[in-house]
Amino acid sequence: MIQAEISIYPMATKTTSASFYIAKAIESIQNIENLRYQVNPMGTILESDNIDVINGAAKTMMEVVHNLGIARVEVVIKIDSRRDKQVRMEEKLESIKKQMT
Repeated sequence: MIQAEISIYPMATKTTSASFYIAKAIESIQNIENLRYQVNPMGTILESDNIDVINGAAKTMMEVVHNLGIARVEVVIKIDSRRDKQVRMEEKLESIKKQMT
């Protein structure tokens, strides 16, 4: 299973808020087959068993922001690829919670 955290930063917008662009980027990946996602305050977690799906989703998100008139978009991606067992993002969180006292 592969999880990737992606953060999209539209540059040189007319406002300090990026929520409109982020929302449009997330909307663009909602129907991608074999992709799950979870939004958090600092980015979006993408999950798939195929890295090409994750890379395609990242490209789609970036292109959507460009197509909204933003000439420069910064994208940060962090990838966790695990082959010894299939662990979903919710299971990773549960494992952490079990360790907390």
